[in-house]
Amino acid sequence: MQLKYNRQPSLGSSILRWLIKLFIAILVFIFSIFLIEKIKFPSPQKKYDIDITNDIKKL
Repeated sequence: MQLKYNRQPSLGSSILRWLIKLFIAILVFIFSIFLIEKIKFPSPQKKYDIDITNDIKKL
């Protein structure tokens, strides 16, 4: 007597796999945000003060 091979996964196992994948994706996303915050990006040292009042008056 041979056992019948069940080709379709049960609903519970497919939902569990989906939840595990979602959990791993959320963890990767949070970890990547954490790493991006640790990187020091270059920022301009000089603040530019541009006076545009004359241009506004001409309009």
